[in-house]
Amino acid sequence: MIATMLAEAWGALVANRLRSALTMLGMIIGVAAVILMLAIGGGVQKQVSDSISGLGSNLLIVTAGSGRQGGIFGGAGTNVSLRLEDADAIARLDKVVAAAPSTQIPSQVVAGPANWATTVTGSVPAYFIVNEWTAGSGRAFSDREERAGARVAVIGQTVADKLFGANDPIGQMIRVKGVSFTVIGVMDKRGQGFGGQDRDDVVIVPLTTALRVLQGNQVRRSIRTISVSVASADALDSVTDDINTLLRRTHRLRPDEQDDFQVANLTAITDTLSSTTAAISLLLAAIGSISLVVGGIGIMDIMLVSVTERTREIGIRMAIGASRAAIRLQFLLEALMLSLIGCGIGVALGAGLSMLAGKATGFETPVSMFAVSIAFAVSASIGIFFGWWPATRAAKLSPIGALRS
Repeated sequence: MIATMLAEAWGALVANRLRSALTMLGMIIGVAAVILMLAIGGGVQKQVSDSISGLGSNLLIVTAGSGRQGGIFGGAGTNVSLRLEDADAIARLDKVVAAAPSTQIPSQVVAGPANWATTVTGSVPAYFIVNEWTAGSGRAFSDREERAGARVAVIGQTVADKLFGANDPIGQMIRVKGVSFTVIGVMDKRGQGFGGQDRDDVVIVPLTTALRVLQGNQVRRSIRTISVSVASADALDSVTDDINTLLRRTHRLRPDEQDDFQVANLTAITDTLSSTTAAISLLLAAIGSISLVVGGIGIMDIMLVSVTERTREIGIRMAIGASRAAIRLQFLLEALMLSLIGCGIGVALGAGLSMLAGKATGFETPVSMFAVSIAFAVSASIGIFFGWWPATRAAKLSPIGALRS
């Protein structure tokens, strides 16, 4: 019986192709908008999470300067407030695995006829441990080389490609501010970071060397950043408090004075950004779902017109024995079919637009099965809800009155 009714419902829709297509348009646009918004939101959320987690797990970043002077993603403040002694003190705190002081120097790097503008980072061997970064070829520099101020460098894959192309960089010479360094390692490729920053576009040299020969006229023992690896995620908050207390004491800040440093909890930043992105995605999806309601109203209007046009057909069906429940089910199936077909087309359109958005933005925009399932469930509910009144109206027609019409 149901199969027969489905075939009849399909026949009724095909008989009025243009009207059926226009009726489904609202559902198509609504579903496509919801799928697209959720895919983009999920892609952005994954990009943010991957970018920040790629910096290292259980990581705190201490930067010089107050919050009004700069930030972890906007660059450190101009006030040079961190010193090597701060990093040593932080490393001795309970539940701190390692602390890696570093300074960043924008520089032009030259290798033979090639040159490339990049950031030279001066740090210690713990930098590679804290950031969970290993050398893809060659090696990182040692504690002995760092203490001796050796003129060696480890480069990212982007710098290797720009300066040496297909040639092996290991053992080659590069010059930074006129100072020659021997390349001893090329780091594993890491890809883009937060905000599209290329994490492979970097040169890493021993911190002692950077402070002595590259820092210029700045205070020699001053540093920009301290990366802190914590024993566990549960200890991040307590270690953050310990660092704040320690630095305020060692920097001799009065109770009414503002911090001259910042401590960023990357896990907290990830959670905040992910929650914000998810909220925005849901808001945009909710706005897109308005089209679904409009589509449902369109289905109801068309089904009411269909009931009026097919009054005589309804009378004949009742005259030959069709029950009111069967009449109601027939029109409900037609409304449900309209909404589900529109949903299917909308999902396909949304998935296609998501792929185009992914290619345009450069990050993944996956369409989850959960979103597709929700789309079909909501569409089915809309079809039944907005199709109920026309179906009930058809079922309540008088057989004699319907035949006379």
